[in-house]
Amino acid sequence: MYRVELKPRAQRQFDRLPGPYRGRVLTALGKLAEQPRSRQSVKLSGAMYRLRLGPFRIIYAIFDRDELVLVGKIARREKDTCERLEELF
Repeated sequence: MYRVELKPRAQRQFDRLPGPYRGRVLTALGKLAEQPRSRQSVKLSGAMYRLRLGPFRIIYAIFDRDELVLVGKIARREKDTCERLEELF
């Protein structure tokens, strides 16, 4: 089982989520601990993946050696949601 950690930016974004979505994101993060490369995940580049969750996107990276899933961004789907991803990790 992988360990799921949120970067400070992702933690702030999680804290600002509306109530119903916060529960859905929390459930999705729990599932990422069990299966980080799920069918719903889309590989972006390198070790980075995107998970679609309604109007929100979870951008995360998988570090197999450390058994770690590091969440860099939780954001509403916008035109620039998946830009400048190299800066996240």
